[in-house]
Amino acid sequence: MALIVAAIGLSCVLVPWTFYVLLLAIGLASIYEFNYLCAIKGQPLEYPVAVLGVCAYVAMAVFGVLHKWEGILLAGIVIVAFWIGMYGEQKGYFARTAYTLLAVLYIGKLLTYFVFIRQIPGDGMWLTFYVIVLIALTDTFSMIVGTGFGRHPLTKISPKKTVEGSAGSLIIVLVIAVGATWFPPLHLQWWQGAVLGLFTSVAAQAGDLVESAFKRDAGVKDAGAMIVGHGGVLDRFDSYLLGGVTFFATLHLLGILQVQ
Repeated sequence: MALIVAAIGLSCVLVPWTFYVLLLAIGLASIYEFNYLCAIKGQPLEYPVAVLGVCAYVAMAVFGVLHKWEGILLAGIVIVAFWIGMYGEQKGYFARTAYTLLAVLYIGKLLTYFVFIRQIPGDGMWLTFYVIVLIALTDTFSMIVGTGFGRHPLTKISPKKTVEGSAGSLIIVLVIAVGATWFPPLHLQWWQGAVLGLFTSVAAQAGDLVESAFKRDAGVKDAGAMIVGHGGVLDRFDSYLLGGVTFFATLHLLGILQVQ
């Protein structure tokens, strides 16, 4: 199942619009699962507002107007969430509106950075492949190394994750990130690949832990069951949410992208 998901995801990168539709599908599935976690906590999202917020974030990023209208989008989400919340149960009003804004930013906002990476003139497709592979390998090798050699828990939030798995994955991904810079279409120096690999892998692991914290707080093992053998969509793509924004920020940090 994991190979099928990977093949679909990577093939969608080839055509921008299929990739954007995939991002939107991931966003909608993730917001559904996030609402499930919030409902277990006793206060579900203002769900229609959250769905519209995620759709708006992705659409505005795709059409290149997010930088101009994001302030109005966020203000609208807050106002509508507050207003609709007044017609529901008054107990939990604060939590519902706060969860709604968090969900839109955590899922909708962070997904837009994959849109921005894909839209980079000339190198966007290859850089998108690059970041996806780095994050996927971080997840894979964390599990493989941790299962084979893990002895010391990394954090109480996710007891199965180990220091050995985290460090081993980071080293392997760093080597692969540097090696991939020999691929001409990436237009990266080896040291740029090293920095991108390091920061992206650390962020991907952090993203995994953040979602684990949400699940532990809700008292569940998985956020959903849409992907057989991997739990929910949010369980599968949690690493990408922080990994993508960190990769994009690092491109700016290294001067590969210039602030417009």
